[in-house]
Amino acid sequence: MSPTDPLAPATAVAAANLAADPRVLFAAERTLLAWQRNALALMGFGFVVERFGLFLQMISNRAISGSDRSFSLGLGVILLLLGAAVAIISARHFNLIAKGLGDQIAPRGHRLRLGVLMNGVVAAIGLVLAGHFLWGSSSP
Repeated sequence: MSPTDPLAPATAVAAANLAADPRVLFAAERTLLAWQRNALALMGFGFVVERFGLFLQMISNRAISGSDRSFSLGLGVILLLLGAAVAIISARHFNLIAKGLGDQIAPRGHRLRLGVLMNGVVAAIGLVLAGHFLWGSSSP
């Protein structure tokens, strides 16, 4: 916009009204929760893939080869770490959005940081599971 733009004051007022609208905050929270669901789905799928080698061993009554085990282990851990990364990145993004909106936009009694805290817990669980799969027990 140029300084002589006749719509500049109206655009500034519209932007201020949009930032003061609590629906923007609620939309950001819904987006955070959607990313949290994606992180949980990735981590759940990673857990299933990692344990799939154990399932194959149980139904075939024989030991699985090291390459089969390392493939399911590697893919499962990658999915767990990807889910943890999604949780961390989405929490950081929501923090930036909430900081830009300001605390006065939140309705009374509304906790802005609860979703971020839950994303942190989800990420920590994913990292602990990945560490357990990699270094915890050597037997499947």
